[in-house]
Amino acid sequence: MNWFDQIHHIGPAFALLLGAGVVMGADLVRPGRAPVLTLTLISLLVGFAWAIWQVLAGTSGPAISGAVVVDEFALFFTFLLIGVTAAVVIVTAEGLSRAEPRPEFFALLLTAAGSMVLLAQAQDLIAIFVFLETTSVSQFVLAGVARDDRSSEAGLKYLLAGAVAAAVLLYGFAFLFGLSGTTSLDGIATFVSSNAGGTELALVFGFVLVAAGLGFKMSIAPFQAWVPDVYEGAPTTVTSFLSVASKAAGFAVALRIFYVGLGGADTFIAEHWAALFAVLAGASMTFGNAAAILQTNVKRLLAYSSIAQAGNVAVGLAAVAASGAAGPSAVLFFLATYAATNLGAFFCVIVVSERIGSERLADYAGLIRRSPAVAVVLLLCLLSLTGIPPTAGFLAKLYVFNSAVQTGVDWMVILVAVA
Repeated sequence: MNWFDQIHHIGPAFALLLGAGVVMGADLVRPGRAPVLTLTLISLLVGFAWAIWQVLAGTSGPAISGAVVVDEFALFFTFLLIGVTAAVVIVTAEGLSRAEPRPEFFALLLTAAGSMVLLAQAQDLIAIFVFLETTSVSQFVLAGVARDDRSSEAGLKYLLAGAVAAAVLLYGFAFLFGLSGTTSLDGIATFVSSNAGGTELALVFGFVLVAAGLGFKMSIAPFQAWVPDVYEGAPTTVTSFLSVASKAAGFAVALRIFYVGLGGADTFIAEHWAALFAVLAGASMTFGNAAAILQTNVKRLLAYSSIAQAGNVAVGLAAVAASGAAGPSAVLFFLATYAATNLGAFFCVIVVSERIGSERLADYAGLIRRSPAVAVVLLLCLLSLTGIPPTAGFLAKLYVFNSAVQTGVDWMVILVAVA
């Protein structure tokens, strides 16, 4: 594979990361007068067009010595992440946020999005960790971009929680590498499938550490402690980006590691994966929904809602492990509908907060009279997040729970139903 083919395989991410450099460079050349918004949107458009090119050209297979791969799974997340980033950029450019549209803000968004696209493509432990940390560092700074006390506190809390999660994840990767002798997910899958004697317990322990580290990115209970404070303190546009893009990237890695690195649903470790994520799903849905009832701040309410939504996605992960049939498509469909409705809800919060200067739930009383269109859109988004028929959120949750039923694992279905 020549250098052009290598670049073509990572083209969308390359366009976003290059765009981040161009945005910062343009601001250095013309401080305060560079067309940073235009350059950012052009970068996103080029990345989106490149992904379409990959689809039309039938681009697939590994690149960069097998560290990344282009497949339908990676392309789905490429389109999803670029779309989410574009929506956040456009809303931020309208000035409806405490996050002023400074060049570094747009550059950080592009860096985070480009790293997430690479993360969805990664199939090597080293690549996963590097792209994950590049994403995380960008998001740490984004959380504190407003430069006020709340935003700075959010950035610091996110940094500390992220550092602990990175250490746990790296420790899990060290176990997998030490046992299998390779960082390639394909190589690890070969080792797992061989059922090497005497290593089962160590493999399960390594897997649990990896799941715990990724649980931070997915904001699954009990790894969700950072979520309410960070979501409340960060600028709302940044919160919307974290709640959708960061969660999607975390689940993309989890699916990639299970499908490739852990050998799918036919290995001895699959039952442990299914049990763990079924329990985490039940805990996330129960805790998130119960805590949301007690909130008086709309951003904290949506933060706890996102924890519950992560539990719904975890049901799909458990179904993948138990049967490997409908689980993956259920997870992807749920993430797509969640992205649209959660972004819509947060964007409505941005509009309302700009007009009334408050994020208190009590101040939303009478919104239908003050802003009928915003009230209707917010209502539809919340109904979808709740899973009320006939919204897209209802169909997504039905798809996910149906995938759990198809596993035939009675205790998992009962646990999910009760939660």
